[in-house]
Amino acid sequence: MSPPRDPSSRSGDVIPLREATRAWFLISLQTFGGPAGQIAVMQHKLVDEKRWIGQRRFLHALNYCMLLPGPEAQQLAIYTGWLLNGTLGGLIAGILFVLPGMLALLGLTILYLAAGDTNLVIGLFAGLGPAVIAIVIQAVYRVGRRALTHPVLVALAVTSFLALAVLGVPFPVAVIAAGVLGWVLSRWVPALRALKGHADEDDGPPPLISDEALHTDRPSTGRTVRIIALGLVLWVTPLLLVMARFGRDSVYVDQGLFFSGAAVVTFGGAYAVLAYVAQQAVEVFAWLAPGEMVKGLALAETTPGPLIMVTQWVGGVAAYRDPGPLDPWLAMLVGSLLVTWVTFVPCFLFIFLGAPYVERLRNNTHLTVALTGITAAVVGVIASLAVFFSLHTLFGNTRLVNAGPFHLELPVLPAWDPLAFALTTVALALMFWRGWSPLRTLGICAALGLVATLLG
Repeated sequence: MSPPRDPSSRSGDVIPLREATRAWFLISLQTFGGPAGQIAVMQHKLVDEKRWIGQRRFLHALNYCMLLPGPEAQQLAIYTGWLLNGTLGGLIAGILFVLPGMLALLGLTILYLAAGDTNLVIGLFAGLGPAVIAIVIQAVYRVGRRALTHPVLVALAVTSFLALAVLGVPFPVAVIAAGVLGWVLSRWVPALRALKGHADEDDGPPPLISDEALHTDRPSTGRTVRIIALGLVLWVTPLLLVMARFGRDSVYVDQGLFFSGAAVVTFGGAYAVLAYVAQQAVEVFAWLAPGEMVKGLALAETTPGPLIMVTQWVGGVAAYRDPGPLDPWLAMLVGSLLVTWVTFVPCFLFIFLGAPYVERLRNNTHLTVALTGITAAVVGVIASLAVFFSLHTLFGNTRLVNAGPFHLELPVLPAWDPLAFALTTVALALMFWRGWSPLRTLGICAALGLVATLLG
């Protein structure tokens, strides 16, 4: 039996909007630990505890979100909010999923910029960097264990890693190529089509609301055109405003254009996205030093919400250091908000545009097959991110080696950091041996780094 409707709720809501909003707010305060942890929180709250949506319907939505560029956990929140309360429900779910983390990371960015050279901040980051290495390595292990269930998929993961780490292939090219290869190979290797996907898992507890009662929209050309037009206007208007105010050559426009482009090509989840963002922000635009990308990720790990919020850190720090005519602190705020806007607005556009069509494909296996190649490539992408962070955390200097098509970044061995190596070992032991959560590991490593720094 469905839960009773609140008389004050809108007629299209299968759950009273006030109750759904309260649930999304509570979820937003618990979304630590990366996309896996965030999806687990929604699973527990919406499927297991509230029983507002069934396991199979929840995982069908997740399948679609994993095929999209951008943060799949936030997109899943939008999709589920749309199923429960229509467009307004999707907006509320998606905004609340991001808002607490955005405010928390904004405060941490201010603290870093105001006190970046103090022993307190230096000591904390001395421990946070090694913990991030362990977190990313654990992500490689977990995603790989789940995704690489066939030799062909292992080969795709290794190829993606080598393409990024050795050949310098652009991130979007590597991931899209792997997705195409995965789909093509699945036609020649029938075993790939038989692999278990998300929708094959246990159906879980029966929902209180039937699938037929959940919200849906009839796909139509008119609806598609309206959503695309409105979405594009909302997406690009802030960018046009900063371009008119500061000119094309300002850091704000560079950030808006880059992160707008990243929003539509960064497949594979937060860690995969960060490999691309780190490469561009550090090596191409020189907005950050290599070690600062690690610091930004460490801060994003300690706040609720999607890990891709680290893009907000990049935007704020870069704008603070190149403020143009603005006060540096105002520039930091403008950069942070602009990057956050262009990063997350496309998520709403993708869901509201595609969800009605995806709802008609609930029994279609092609989504799972299409996901196979991309998911395998993501393992290689995350591994390349682990290498990047390790080089710039464990060693004080690196050197570039170019030989024909090969482009390698190698450590300068005499510049190794014994404290970073020791804390990385501690973090790996805590996460793999003791089973500690990322947040708890970050806390103990930050404390150890602070103590070591204060003791000299």
